[in-house]
Amino acid sequence: MNSLGKTLLRFWNSSIGKKLIVALTGLLLVGFLLGHMAGNLLIFQGREDLNSYAEFLRHMLHGWGIWIARIGLLGAFFLHIFATVSLVQQNRAARDSRYACDATVQASRSSRIMIWSGLTVVAFVVWHILHFTVRVDPALAGMTDPTDPSRHDVYGMVIAGFQDPLMVLFYIVSISLLCSHLSHGIASAFQTFGLRSAKTRFAIKNLGLAIAVLLWFGFLSVPILVATGGLKEKAAPAAANPPLSSESAKS
Repeated sequence: MNSLGKTLLRFWNSSIGKKLIVALTGLLLVGFLLGHMAGNLLIFQGREDLNSYAEFLRHMLHGWGIWIARIGLLGAFFLHIFATVSLVQQNRAARDSRYACDATVQASRSSRIMIWSGLTVVAFVVWHILHFTVRVDPALAGMTDPTDPSRHDVYGMVIAGFQDPLMVLFYIVSISLLCSHLSHGIASAFQTFGLRSAKTRFAIKNLGLAIAVLLWFGFLSVPILVATGGLKEKAAPAAANPPLSSESAKS
């Protein structure tokens, strides 16, 4: 193994190395969530704006842009999970054996919460990709924009996709768990970078909470409004009447 490989291996095996990876990938994913939420909210602008935005993403960098982003984000997501799990295992192994009894009781309770919330978020990501990205449902995959049949009708797909109350409920639970994680994770990232102190602790805590609340309202506004009827499928605009010919005008 060359020197670079040895350095990377030492970095990964160290506690601070894993913490930096968790922090960096976490902030990257938070940035993606904010951008993704902003794109989702274009649905309130109407079919044309949302479908045009989706079409732009699809053809960005001649179609390579969306795949580069997907691969990078999935890599960051799984690296974030793997580094977090490895860090937890490393911290548990380093605990003093005299605290084994108390630590086991405390860890078992929090571990159950973390396991179930983590599995829910992972299941949500997989479902969200299959539902709205891969579009395993033929009815959603075959939807075309009524104003431009050459492009996919993302607006109609979102409306149709949230017609199932169980899907909406799963979405609400998953986003709530995700935002709960973010409210603490953002502050932890700042602490890892050495930016959290007695003076900045309150501001950083509120920043994490504010971002989590913003994402919670932003992401859940769409499914909740669809489920309650506040956001409905809009009929395609009627074709303009052709101008009357001179013969028709005379008659």
